[in-house]
Amino acid sequence: MSELSSAHRITIAEASRHAGETVSIPGWLYNLRRSGKIVFPLLRDGTGVMQCVGVKANLPEATFETLKNLTQESSLILTGKIREEGRAPGGYEMDIERVEVVQRVPEEHPYPITPKDHGVDFLMDHRHLWLRSKRQHAIIGIRHEVIRGIRDYFDSHGFTLVDTPIFTPAACEGTSTLFEVDYFDDEKVYLTQSGQLYNEANAMAFGKVYCFGPTFRAEKSKTRRHLTEFWMVEPEMAYADLEDVKRVGEELVCFVIARVLENRREELKALERDVAKLEAVKAPFHRMSYDDAVKLLQGKGSEIQWGGDFGNTDETLLTEGLDRPVMVDRYPTEVKAFYFQPDAERPELALGVDFIAPEGYGEIIGGGQRIHDCDLLLKRLEEHKLPREAFEWYLDLRRYGTVPHAGFGMGVERFVAWMSGIEHIRETIAYPRMLYRTRP
Repeated sequence: MSELSSAHRITIAEASRHAGETVSIPGWLYNLRRSGKIVFPLLRDGTGVMQCVGVKANLPEATFETLKNLTQESSLILTGKIREEGRAPGGYEMDIERVEVVQRVPEEHPYPITPKDHGVDFLMDHRHLWLRSKRQHAIIGIRHEVIRGIRDYFDSHGFTLVDTPIFTPAACEGTSTLFEVDYFDDEKVYLTQSGQLYNEANAMAFGKVYCFGPTFRAEKSKTRRHLTEFWMVEPEMAYADLEDVKRVGEELVCFVIARVLENRREELKALERDVAKLEAVKAPFHRMSYDDAVKLLQGKGSEIQWGGDFGNTDETLLTEGLDRPVMVDRYPTEVKAFYFQPDAERPELALGVDFIAPEGYGEIIGGGQRIHDCDLLLKRLEEHKLPREAFEWYLDLRRYGTVPHAGFGMGVERFVAWMSGIEHIRETIAYPRMLYRTRP
């Protein structure tokens, strides 16, 4: 460590514990304001932003000139005394004593993202730099909290994390929305669209499990709710039914929202999120059958007919005027995947449920009860024209100790978009992959 940065190093987030002390903070120049013989560099370090004060009379002339002429996003280490200042961002400031410039961004090649307005395409092309902005920092911070909350919920409720493969030999729901990959010896495999089938096997070994990782959907969709690569958490439970899915899903959503509200108030404030709308999300959620949902939508002018799946507009209409999600259950088997258990009283209905979030954020959870009868599962595979040989291992789960079981999937990015109150899902992941975007 150089002589200049020999003071005790802290982060901006730790500043409140070091008032009155001389410390060093390594970071980057977020912004710079000049006022005659005083400069006010805003330093960011990944944990926060701090206003620092450089007074010409208190600094060597060369140091003051260095500060005064710093360029945006130059990397530097500032050393000085921390003091409380209620008007400053974060409530603390540093009176600068020493400066070590690690790299000065050259004026002939300035940082491309300036305080002016930039178009979305420009910002997405510079996503690797856009992540440094206050808004993006807040969204990714909320994403981190959502993921931590999800893991803590399952880890504290008796679930075992079991990772499932990214390369799969067969599809969960047919191959039309899968990315095909060339494997060894001319074998074709697919990027997973869900870990569910493997998770069902895991549940028969461990009882209650979850997998959590990236999933891939080759849907040629350009809506604000879709990505081709996204993260999903998928719990699966042995000796469970549709009602267990509703209960666990409701508990999970409430648990994670409480965590976001507890730990990410500053980020929500930075995004101007109406926290009252999140605070209103309490159990019990609204519940509705598919039959009633279709009638409600038709009454609101939707052209939906019984047997059809809901579109984005339908999902928005269903939650119109609601302050919490609505669970819609018992969809027609025709619009659900082959593995859904049919309703014993109405076999044309599947024992599945979707959780639809308010404020137009759409489906955040989808799941239900799985078929546990081997003969019925064989019949479904034939109806969906899926190759039996690829599913022999999956059929084994029904041959050896089959039990009623159930589970669901929750997409992280849609949930983060809802928590953040942002319109488009592209900002909820560091490097979004969409229909026409695979870079940076």
